[in-house]
Amino acid sequence: MSLRKLVVDWLDVRLGIRDLLEQNLTNYLLPRNINIWYTLGAVLLTLFGLQFVTGILLLVYYVPDTEQAFASVQAIMNEVPYGWLIRNLHAVGSNLIVVALLLHMLSVLFMNAYKKPRELTWLSGFLIFNLTLALCLTGYLLPWSQLSFWATTVATEAPGAIPVIGDDIVRFLRGGAMVGDTTLGRFFALHVMGLPLVFGLLVGFHLFCVRRAGVSRPPFGPDYRGEPERFTFEHEHHAGGIPFFPNYAVKDGAVICFFLAVLAALVFFAPNLFIPPSAFEPADPFVTPPRIKPEWYFLWAYQTLKVFPSELIGLGIQGVFMTLLALLPFLDRSAERRPARRPLFVVCFVLGIVVFIGISVWGHLS
Repeated sequence: MSLRKLVVDWLDVRLGIRDLLEQNLTNYLLPRNINIWYTLGAVLLTLFGLQFVTGILLLVYYVPDTEQAFASVQAIMNEVPYGWLIRNLHAVGSNLIVVALLLHMLSVLFMNAYKKPRELTWLSGFLIFNLTLALCLTGYLLPWSQLSFWATTVATEAPGAIPVIGDDIVRFLRGGAMVGDTTLGRFFALHVMGLPLVFGLLVGFHLFCVRRAGVSRPPFGPDYRGEPERFTFEHEHHAGGIPFFPNYAVKDGAVICFFLAVLAALVFFAPNLFIPPSAFEPADPFVTPPRIKPEWYFLWAYQTLKVFPSELIGLGIQGVFMTLLALLPFLDRSAERRPARRPLFVVCFVLGIVVFIGISVWGHLS
């Protein structure tokens, strides 16, 4: 008898592991017409796992002190064996995660997969998206470069436009009047402990919702039928579907390999694509670099604040947009999910993408 069978038998007697694997792998059926966009969830889990591993490795050498942070990052890049690889995987990977998250959310929106009974799945995913941006923002300051220092200064200034409590919010974020030692300490604690803890809980809840409610059927093809109105909980079964393993797992694996290949290509051939030259200079609070701008995924918000005569109006518009996006499943109560039968929604969807790209390009060039 092989060692593997002995271990599996031992676990099976105590945990019923064979039954658990059958329920979640071979007997777990997915819609037969499930498409490639559904694999982005597995891609994100893989990229988040990579961020977790590389983040822990960077912590071994990083020093969260304003006098030593920049030098410690330079030492990681130039002196630690394969430190450049670990750091670039972490920095470039964060940008690729935002790309995958945006594609994942857009596919869910286009296929109307946020509708009842998946409101909680959408809300938890929306919070994960915002927490990811918060992780990117807090991680941006840690190298203590000119870019990170001044980008954080600009980002933490924005809440100051809020009447009455604006200045208190700015001081809370910075830990004082200016970005300094306390700010770095707070952002470091949030980046490595506070936000990841909440993030892990949210991801677990999101996966629970996906597994519990079942994967939504793609609203395409002549055989598609709308889902009946439900008043009690019912797990969505897909009779005649494909098993998660091995059929769908192979597709997941292929797309994951594609994203990892893109990440490797960026790390080896264009590691500075997302990193401007000012990121390689130590922070100097007395010299403002020209054309300081936030990361590409914050450009739309940055330009929105500049377009309006008052930052308060810009913040208000951003707040209304994000609130509407979060509450979309509760506002859009139509049972129809087929995009071909929802022309107004499709027009708004396309216009939204065009406006987002247009404002971001405007922010980059302005």
